Amino acid sequence: MLAFWRHGFLLCPKRLAAFALPALLLVACSGDQSVLLPPQRPADGEFAPRVSTVQRASDSEHQRLLSAFGGEYRAPKARAVLDEVVQRLAKAGEGQIGAYEITILNSPAVNAFALPNGRLYVTRGLLALANDTAEIASVLAHEIAHVTAQHAVERAERELESALVSQVVAQVLKDPAQGAAVQAGSKLSLAKFSRQQELTADQISVRNISRAGYDPYGAGRFLAALGRNTAFRNSGQNRSADDKRLDILSSHPQTPERIAAVTAAARQIGAPGIGERDAGRWLSAIDGIAYGDDPRDGVVRGVRYLNSALRIGFTAPEGFALEAARDMVIGVSASGAQALRFDSVTLKPDQTLQSYVAAGWIDGVVTTAVETLDIAGQPAVIAVGKGTDWTFRLAAVQVGNRVYRFILAARGSGDPERPMRALLASFRVLSAEEVQSVRPMQIRAVAAAAGDTPAAMAARMPEQERAQDLFMVLNGIERGGALVPGQRYKIVAE
Repeated sequence: MLAFWRHGFLLCPKRLAAFALPALLLVACSGDQSVLLPPQRPADGEFAPRVSTVQRASDSEHQRLLSAFGGEYRAPKARAVLDEVVQRLAKAGEGQIGAYEITILNSPAVNAFALPNGRLYVTRGLLALANDTAEIASVLAHEIAHVTAQHAVERAERELESALVSQVVAQVLKDPAQGAAVQAGSKLSLAKFSRQQELTADQISVRNISRAGYDPYGAGRFLAALGRNTAFRNSGQNRSADDKRLDILSSHPQTPERIAAVTAAARQIGAPGIGERDAGRWLSAIDGIAYGDDPRDGVVRGVRYLNSALRIGFTAPEGFALEAARDMVIGVSASGAQALRFDSVTLKPDQTLQSYVAAGWIDGVVTTAVETLDIAGQPAVIAVGKGTDWTFRLAAVQVGNRVYRFILAARGSGDPERPMRALLASFRVLSAEEVQSVRPMQIRAVAAAAGDTPAAMAARMPEQERAQDLFMVLNGIERGGALVPGQRYKIVAE
């Protein structure tokens, strides 16, 4: 699989990429971007030829990718525009671009992928960040360039020849069910490319979108949007955009370098103003698509987590950044000194809550001092755990035969007892009214009236943190920029 944009948060859970969290809590992004997905079972019978093996791997990766990124997202208007873009790219490719099938992934992450067999993937988070047809064309052209330049086959064959993925999953997780949960939550890239491969794909994409009639400067605009989005996410955690901890793949070109390279390539073609952009059509295509967390997986509102399917909610310690995945939450404090994980399991018929916690659900962590509690009218326990470099507070709340598990880890010997007890005190079973209030957020394209400002438009997004900054990121507006009356802009609303 070919991951598209390689900087900052796009390869990892959107707020957790910079920290080396304990492997017992979650599998974060590693420096070499190795796949951390459950190992594939070998096919029965003899080994197939190499091309067939790559094809079979692509089919398997398709299913695993759908699982990791929340499945397929249905957006007919956006899909129609994407299909047209690919057709135009194919027509302009002089036979080098064959048939491609596009899938929109139900993920708020900003990412795109391609498999060697011609399957293309874009997340709905990426669709929301793009501002015109030239920008989205640059994304697809970049992915297609990886395939036509044989980067896909090279990487796929190397992945097939390596047992690293299976070893890591087996050694760290030791539990297929837990491995699947981490897979769904972490949304990791399934491949990496060299710095030169990324730059090559950028150069090819600029030429191809120009031949297809799109504005060749679209690649630079989208890379700039990507940089603004990364800076926005970083600033929410009080980290500078150039924080070296975020440079998790230093062998790849940084966003400013890529912007300079694609802009220079576009200038070789012509001056700004050439080619199609059609921002209006693109805004119409994405008007109404979901934004942010899928309510079926639970939603994050600041430090609050609400899950309408499980009918539970809780509040994390102040300053934590949370990310919701399917029936799981992972989080980290601003300093990186504390980490949080929440998930759930089902008790066996003959198992009590106390015996379950005493037995320990984390390999390598000794559980002691098990204390019985009552949390929101439900039986619960809290315990102490000690690892090599981290001190843990473990807690479990039983609702029926389901157990909701919390792990709060503190680096070193400090005991995170107080924040864990505050977290448990916030746990509750949601009322019917609260369940109904957990509604999906959507991208809405609204026209600016005379006198409207970014602050006025942001006021229409009351559920979003730093709404004005988010509005400017989504719409590519620089600090101090003015709105054009009558022009449509993206906001996030119910």
